[in-house]
Amino acid sequence: MKIGFIGTGVMGKSMAGHLLAAGHDLTVHTRTREKAADLLGQGAKWADSAAEAALDRDVAISMVGFPADVEEIHLGPQGTLSTSNPPSLLIDMTTSTPSLARSLATEAAARGISAIDAPVSGGDKGAREASLSIMVGGAWEAVDRAMPLFEIMGRTIVFMGDAGAGQHTKMANQILVSSSMVGACEAILYAEAAGLDPRKMVEAVSQGAAATWTIQNLAPRMLDGDFEPGFFVEHFVKDLGIALTESANLGLDLPGLAGAARLYRLLESRGLGRKGTQALLLLYREGGVAATENL
Repeated sequence: MKIGFIGTGVMGKSMAGHLLAAGHDLTVHTRTREKAADLLGQGAKWADSAAEAALDRDVAISMVGFPADVEEIHLGPQGTLSTSNPPSLLIDMTTSTPSLARSLATEAAARGISAIDAPVSGGDKGAREASLSIMVGGAWEAVDRAMPLFEIMGRTIVFMGDAGAGQHTKMANQILVSSSMVGACEAILYAEAAGLDPRKMVEAVSQGAAATWTIQNLAPRMLDGDFEPGFFVEHFVKDLGIALTESANLGLDLPGLAGAARLYRLLESRGLGRKGTQALLLLYREGGVAATENL
């Protein structure tokens, strides 16, 4: 296929690379051209805007940071839908709001094309290894067309329902992740205080009932002092904010989610928004958790 790929950050770069390696004709756009240098060296073409990346393409894929970015990329004056010949299929893989996913699908349909939401989970590791979990919402006919592309980038692809259903599923994912991150930090602190070797503790629990992606993949990074991003704190704060809003809209009170969101907002306020989500351990080590009572 002829694909326009917009957003080549921590995860998008690897995802686009897999599509390129599979033989697809790739045009890329990202805010900082240097981030696309490797892809351009491998044969991808450069576009100066989202509109240019989408022009005369079969598919346009976005993998960016925030809902405002998604809106600008697809619905803005230089967005994918502004072109004279837009792709017949738009795929947004950003974690965004269900309402925006539905709006994008509606606007695309008005142009006679399809848009689906397909947020992912798995972080930088999952993107590199093409083992992402992809949660998909939209009309089945459009999703079916996208499946060969998803199978290149991910390992678990689940069709969840109409437009917005993928984003709702990603919120459930982030609610689970938020609790597992808190649990991993607190387990490490407990093990250290009890005089255990925390690495052995992680080994002991990582295949039992406490096994999570976080304990298996991020706890070792924490113990190595590696707080570089597989997924940015600032993006997680955004995700948890969306999850809280959607929960309220559904009439739910989720105290575990609310507590994790407070911790991550405090972590971001300390200038660590561009670190990986595992940097939550730093907040615990600095004794800053009690400050969340005032948030």
